[in-house]
Amino acid sequence: MRVKLWGTRGSLPSPQTPETISGRTKGLFYDFFDRGYRDAGDIDRFFAELPPHRVGGFGGNTLCVEVKTPQQQIAIDAGTGLRLLGYELMKGDCGKGCGEVHLFFTHFHWDHLSGLPFFVPLYIPGNVIHVYAVQPDLPDVFKTLFQNPYFPVTLDRIEGQVKYHQLEPRQPIALNDLSITPYQLDHPQPCWGYRCESGGKVFSHCVDTEITRVSRQELGPDLPLYQNIDLMVIDAQYTLLESVEKVNWGHGSAAIGLEIAMRESVKRVIFVHHDPIASDEQIATVERQTRKFYEREVRISHRRGIPRNEVDWEFGIDGMEVEV
Repeated sequence: MRVKLWGTRGSLPSPQTPETISGRTKGLFYDFFDRGYRDAGDIDRFFAELPPHRVGGFGGNTLCVEVKTPQQQIAIDAGTGLRLLGYELMKGDCGKGCGEVHLFFTHFHWDHLSGLPFFVPLYIPGNVIHVYAVQPDLPDVFKTLFQNPYFPVTLDRIEGQVKYHQLEPRQPIALNDLSITPYQLDHPQPCWGYRCESGGKVFSHCVDTEITRVSRQELGPDLPLYQNIDLMVIDAQYTLLESVEKVNWGHGSAAIGLEIAMRESVKRVIFVHHDPIASDEQIATVERQTRKFYEREVRISHRRGIPRNEVDWEFGIDGMEVEV
């Protein structure tokens, strides 16, 4: 199973300003010479030493995650990252008018819909676009989005065929070698995460969620979303302090996500839904703070003899690909 993050920002797209790009470029030049490099032949070595966010940043597209198995491909959420996935799909069957797309929605806030009108496979005759959600108003969302004055192309002018599928909560559906099960997240409006299973591997998509239910008892029937997971992508828009200040805003922190991951033996975690007002440097600072929190928790657990799973984790970057 392969998972690709086409967008990792939350709430709204966050493109870099020319001033930000200029400042980053100058900073890289200063660092290059400060480290003793002088020649063009040193450039590749210099870039290899840098953390990824120093080069391209964490990215500015909103949520879209692709899951691909040997027999199946799906996308979760239609943030602005979906536009780029659409261009990639156009290189294959979708560009020939014989493509079949499977698009799953967690909920219908704008940052999870804003890439949909710019998803090129929708407009190619012969393509079939299957869309899935637990919420029954999925067809109404499409009717609202594709109409004046919000968008110039109305739903009846979309030349691809859109097929709507309503999912049953906590009931799996099978698409070839991929099983997908929706579980409820902690969000002010109903929002559903997805547990994806294929070939003995499990990917869990947990965005948007405030993670207000932490214990196994509180999670109840939604606990399987966090158990026996190889890779979990989860909401971490806020620091722990910010999450306390922004109760009922519907977004979590990496510290709380790690608590669940360590308890439930999640193997790998990627934190996404980065705050749109946070710069790449601020996100990197939060990542470093989270690292200190995590290492402290591990040390305390070892000292007290408390068995806790050690987790491989990082903050997500647009374009990141992971083999599960």
